[in-house]
Amino acid sequence: MKFMMIVKASKDSEAGTMPKEQMDKMFAAMKEYNDELRNAGVLVAVGGLLPSSQGIRLSYPIPGEPPIITEGPFDAVNELIAGYWFIDVESHEEAIKWAMRAPDPHGLGEGQIELRQVAE
Repeated sequence: MKFMMIVKASKDSEAGTMPKEQMDKMFAAMKEYNDELRNAGVLVAVGGLLPSSQGIRLSYPIPGEPPIITEGPFDAVNELIAGYWFIDVESHEEAIKWAMRAPDPHGLGEGQIELRQVAE
């Protein structure tokens, strides 16, 4: 079963303002966690995303018409994605266990991870 662990954006990830010391700690914890996933053979892919200020959104408000292109940044920070892991595990319970082991992706108590099963 494949799952996507979605790291939700925070004000700091969108602004790129996390203090260097905090970033160093967070990256070290993430590297260790990614190595654990890799060594267990469950990591399919992992990545971080640039802030939405560098993103583009396509909206389809009128069926059959071309999309409307909007350049970032986008509002509603809590709905944005800052990063992700794709994992391949045996069960829903195993996916939850791996997600529970993830370090706080933003530090300072602002991190949030959403776990979603991939439709196959």
